[in-house]
This record gives sequence, C-alpha cells and structure tokens, in this order.
Amino acid sequence: MSRPAPVTRRSAKTEYIETDTGNKISRRARIEGKQNIMLAGKSVVMAGATLRGDLHRKSDKPAEGEKGGSVTAISVGKASIISTDCTIRPPMRLSRGQMTFYPMRIGDNVFIGTGTHVSALSISSHVHIGAGCVLSPFCVIKESCKILPGTVVPSHMIIPPGSIVAGRPARVIGEVGEGWGQGGGGEGEEYVEGGDLRPLVRSIK
Repeated sequence: MSRPAPVTRRSAKTEYIETDTGNKISRRARIEGKQNIMLAGKSVVMAGATLRGDLHRKSDKPAEGEKGGSVTAISVGKASIISTDCTIRPPMRLSRGQMTFYPMRIGDNVFIGTGTHVSALSISSHVHIGAGCVLSPFCVIKESCKILPGTVVPSHMIIPPGSIVAGRPARVIGEVGEGWGQGGGGEGEEYVEGGDLRPLVRSIK
C-alpha cells in the first residue's frame, strides 16, 4: 500500500509561503533579488512589503575559472517582522559618478510597522519601529530602541541603545527603562514591544 503524498505548506489557499527555516513570506510581497536576501529564520514579510535585494554593491569580476558568488544586500535576523506596505532598500551613495549600495543588517526580534520606509545601515536587535516611519540612508539604530509612529530619522543619525525616538526630524525623547521588552504580554496580547516576537510570528497565518 503506497503512502499518501505529503501535505505541502505551499497551498494556494494560504496567504504565506513558509520556508524550511520557518520564515513566512506573503505571496503579495515584492521580493527583488531574493538570492541576495538572507532571513535567519522565523521571520515574517507581510503583504505589500518590498525588499530590494537587487540593489547591492557590484562585486569584482571573478578570476578566470572562478564562479561569482551572490552578495548579501539585506540580512534579517530571527523572529523579525516586516509589516504591510513597508519598503526595505539598502542605502546608496554616489561615488565617482556611480551609485554604490551598501549591505543592510536587521537584527533579531525587530518589528517594523506598516508603511515604514527603511534605508538604514543597520537596525540592532529588540527594536520596535512604529507605522509610517522613515529611516533615512546610513542611519544606525542600536539595540532595544522604540521609534514612535511617523518618525523621520535623518541620514547618518545614530540612535543610542534603549532610546525612545520621535519627531520629524527624529530626536531622542526618553529611554525605554529597565526591563523593557521582558516578560509576557498582557491578556490577549501576542507579544511585548522589544521582546521575543516568536509568539506573534506563530499567530500569523
């Protein structure tokens, strides 16, 4: 008696394609240059999000007989969430008349709110970014920060660890406080800002 065919997780009825490492990518997300995007696992890319992995620094031509490898343009850590209608675009600088793109790194447990545009150089782990923010090219967000909705972070600005940031342009308005992001969510809550986002990832189907 033959065994039934395994049930695939890539059913046409599902909103998300789930990878072997537990990443969930919406079928309505726009992923350009996917070979240059690295998701560490259990992260989510929601509908309408755009990831521009095709924008990367051109590597030198490989020597004769060698194969040219892929370049990581966008790196996303574990249990991070890129919400609906976000744009993730590596930062770019004009150099000698040519556009040069620089790799972007996003850490673990990073939440990026709806409609946010990110061209940051790096976002460290346990960062919560509200809806409608702009993270301008080459800005750096250190760990355990909270970026309030509608904030515009200027180019090259460095946000210190544990900061609460707001404004257009952004400024530090406070600190998240000791213990921020720790513990469980309240009744009916799926996650805590700055905390472990795996429960929220599991709830997304």
